[in-house]
Amino acid sequence: MRLIVMLLSLVVCTQVWAGELTKPTGKVLLTMSGKIENTNDNGKAVFDIASLEKLGVVSFQTSSPWYNGRTNFTGISMQKLMDYVGAKGTVVKVTALNDYTTVIPLSDFKNYNVILAFKINGEYMRVRDKGPFFIVYPYDSLPELNNQIYYSRSAWQVSRMSIE
Repeated sequence: MRLIVMLLSLVVCTQVWAGELTKPTGKVLLTMSGKIENTNDNGKAVFDIASLEKLGVVSFQTSSPWYNGRTNFTGISMQKLMDYVGAKGTVVKVTALNDYTTVIPLSDFKNYNVILAFKINGEYMRVRDKGPFFIVYPYDSLPELNNQIYYSRSAWQVSRMSIE
């Protein structure tokens, strides 16, 4: 029985999405481009909130330089999002609505369980509250995450990502 469970787990864990992604029906809030294999809009992958939520959400609480005390963030695993679009590069260039740009190694997503948050303390993030998307590291989980390198990679008001 254990062997069957292990084999089923391997099949589920190695699930790969390939080709054409489902098109969002709501307002497109995130566009991904660059070295991606799976698209839904002329070589790009576009998402609304609902299409991201369908991928499965995760939450964690953490302290950060931007809020008092611990804050609960909910969103999608960045590693899962990279797997979903078939990211083949080494870094992602993230651009915010105000054109702030940061470059994040894709290895961060495997190493640190980074999420693309769209809720804070249970509420969807508005643009004035760092939404619609905020890249958040679980800063409290490892001492190494509490430094300027990871804070600068934590972009808010994310609207575009390019895999390079």
